[in-house]
Formats: sequence, structure tokens, C-alpha cells
Amino acid sequence: MEITIDIESATPLFSQLVMQIKQAVERGLIQPGDPLPSIRQLANDLDMNNKTVAKAYRLLERDSVIVTKGYRGTFIHPEAKNNCTVDLNAWVRKELTQTIQSFKEAGVTDSEIRIAFADVLNQNSGV
Repeated sequence: MEITIDIESATPLFSQLVMQIKQAVERGLIQPGDPLPSIRQLANDLDMNNKTVAKAYRLLERDSVIVTKGYRGTFIHPEAKNNCTVDLNAWVRKELTQTIQSFKEAGVTDSEIRIAFADVLNQNSGV
């Protein structure tokens, strides 16, 4: 599997990394149980910041595309192929769109929605 990052792209680097790993799983280029490079190694190979690769790995683990086994390393999840099609960002966008539409129908202004959204986020950031 070869990963190519386009630093000129409008797509964030971590998103490019997530997409390419998911595509490699979907195409069968990497199989369940296959090891992935460590965060540090992949960051060095791609000339990226460790934190960028770590963010991509966290998102892939959240989506059950990869699994981290402590000091043994990071591996492709047994159900990775099925989990590659899950798009939490699309789901969140759809849910927010529906909720915001109902607020607007009730007469809530954009400003009121933004303030309430920020308040809720700030309240839940310590959870």
C-alpha cells in the first residue's frame, strides 16, 4: 500500500490519510490483521507531523477500521471492510441540518442557534 499526501489539496492531511487507508481496505490491498506502521514511522515516511497521523489513527480506531494493541502495534480491524462505509461526518451533518431546520421553522435566529450551540459544546467539553 502506497500513501500519497497532497499538501496543496484543500482536504486536510489527516482526512487524506484516513481516506487512503479506508480505500486500501475496501480494495483488499490491506487485510484484517495486517499491521500498520507506528505513528512515528508513518509520520516520518510521509514527512508529516506525528499529531496529524495520530489524529487519523484515532478516527480510524473510532470507526473500527484499525485496532491498537498496546505496545504490539496497530492492525487492521477484523471488520474493517464493513466499517469503511460508515461516515459519521455525513450522519452528523444530516442530523444538524434537520435540527437547525426545525429551529428556523420555530423562528429561532441564526445568531441564537450559534450561541446555543456554543453553550452546549462548552458545557459538554468537560465530559
